[in-house]
Amino acid sequence: MELLRDRGVEFDVVPYLETPPDRAALRRILDAIPDPPADLVRKDKRFGELGLDPADCTTKKAVIDLLVEHPELMQRPVVFRGERALIARPAEKVLELLD
Repeated sequence: MELLRDRGVEFDVVPYLETPPDRAALRRILDAIPDPPADLVRKDKRFGELGLDPADCTTKKAVIDLLVEHPELMQRPVVFRGERALIARPAEKVLELLD
């Protein structure tokens, strides 16, 4: 967010754990990012605690099903500009949308 503020870019923050994205919102994200669907899933400690297998999270449908049930596993931040989006990790990646 600091990168955007420093450049005077207005933005909205969506607290995804308070208002989890529904299937339509997740499909919109997956359709807009250039990355494979699996990249939207965090493979962190929680992922392991749930006994999940990365091989089961490769399709859009599988990722949507997983993130509807476990929104805490969504990789973030996801930044939109128009119809384009990206997972801004590392934060400097957001600059790709500003060019």
